[in-house]
Amino acid sequence: MNKAELAAKIAEHLSLPKKTSEEIVELFESIITSELVAGREVTIAGFGTFSARRRAGRKGVNPQKPSESIDIPSVIVPKFKAGKALKDTLKGKRKV
Repeated sequence: MNKAELAAKIAEHLSLPKKTSEEIVELFESIITSELVAGREVTIAGFGTFSARRRAGRKGVNPQKPSESIDIPSVIVPKFKAGKALKDTLKGKRKV
């Protein structure tokens, strides 16, 4: 499912215009992104937690010259940890 299909499902379930549901999806994405950029977590009970973490820098191998090593800088990456309800649903212990 992509973003447009998600917006269409939301519009269908809530009897909203498709344009409104697209704005809701965009707003949701924007809020989570801005919270992660600010260094905060976003927790949705039962669904999961969005967070950002720093991946440490490391040494790597230059793919064009395998004998040459390169420095890979540290970077901040997004992380999602599934909540218990989501995990249980995927395991078949709980219905959707």
